[in-house]
Amino acid sequence: MDAVTSGAGALHAREEVLAVAETLGAPVIKTLPGKAVIPDDSPYAVGGIGLLGTKPGEELVEDCDTLLMVGTNFPYTKHLPEPGKVRVVQIDADPARAGVRMPTEVPMIGDAKEGLAALLPLLRRIGDRAHLEKYQKAMAEWRENMAALENPERAPIAPQYLIGCVDRAASDDAILTCDSGTIATWAARHWTIRGDREFYLSGNLATMAPGLPYAIAAQLAHPDRQVIAFIGDGGFAMLMAEFLTAARLGLPITVVVNNNGSLGQILWEQMVLGYPEHGVRFGAPSSDFSAWARSCGGYGRKVTDPAEVDEAVRQALAHPGPALVDVDVDPNEPPMPGKVARDQAVKFAEAFLKGQPHKAAIATTLFKDKISQLGR
Repeated sequence: MDAVTSGAGALHAREEVLAVAETLGAPVIKTLPGKAVIPDDSPYAVGGIGLLGTKPGEELVEDCDTLLMVGTNFPYTKHLPEPGKVRVVQIDADPARAGVRMPTEVPMIGDAKEGLAALLPLLRRIGDRAHLEKYQKAMAEWRENMAALENPERAPIAPQYLIGCVDRAASDDAILTCDSGTIATWAARHWTIRGDREFYLSGNLATMAPGLPYAIAAQLAHPDRQVIAFIGDGGFAMLMAEFLTAARLGLPITVVVNNNGSLGQILWEQMVLGYPEHGVRFGAPSSDFSAWARSCGGYGRKVTDPAEVDEAVRQALAHPGPALVDVDVDPNEPPMPGKVARDQAVKFAEAFLKGQPHKAAIATTLFKDKISQLGR
């Protein structure tokens, strides 16, 4: 039972990755920096792995006996197969990376596109598609569950609904840039790679605030394409002056602020370690970054009503210059792992027992999530 893991080093090798997947009948896992390697609606795509990944992606790692790693140096080894349990072939341009994350039986040093093209004629087509079909079915269920969370009637606004509106309104060649944090979870699961779409974030350093400068760079490099920065309120506050840079350069970037009034990723990391949150929620006054956008000469709109989200996003995308939509989302929406491990559940419960101050609101949000999924 085969699996392919593709990373940023394979972004230029979409056709070759898909051809190998077809030949082997192998589902394809995508690392987050490699999200745009193949389309998300591909019959071979099973999403990602790790805390921001999908349940089928996590299960595939445990289920495969042969793994082809293409252009990836995925560092979170606890989410990779146990050493010795799978046969590994790795294609990487840097010889120093061969076998670094996993014991590698066959290291192939070279460009992903060229390496796969050379490998393809040597592969035997696998006729039995049961393994692939198993994960196609699992991904169909996963996509339904994710779509159910994009609930336009939830108040406070569900962050999944916000990024879902961005996904539906954006063009098929849009470039999405993202900060690190809970927003990376929503983007990973609800920003759909289709057509020539691209996706960039700080995959190596997990830096908080690069989404806006990435968007400026992308717009300068691709002036005819739609460029969207999906940013948290913490990250935007760090580099918000760069919106003025975009305005002065006349760059038509669209900034969507996922405003949860907190350092969300740190909040949930504290809880998954078994501790109640501490020092991660911003107090009064609440932020309104739309005023800053307008003061720079750009489009700015504050949204607190879920009924306004879709229209506000579409207006911002249609604006000829820099635009910003600041959306207040539910601060108690947890970015749950695709597959919750027992130790994670235990630590989460410990945080509740030790006095997690917003446990009732978090429990209510989780209950609403489950109701949305059951009612899909």
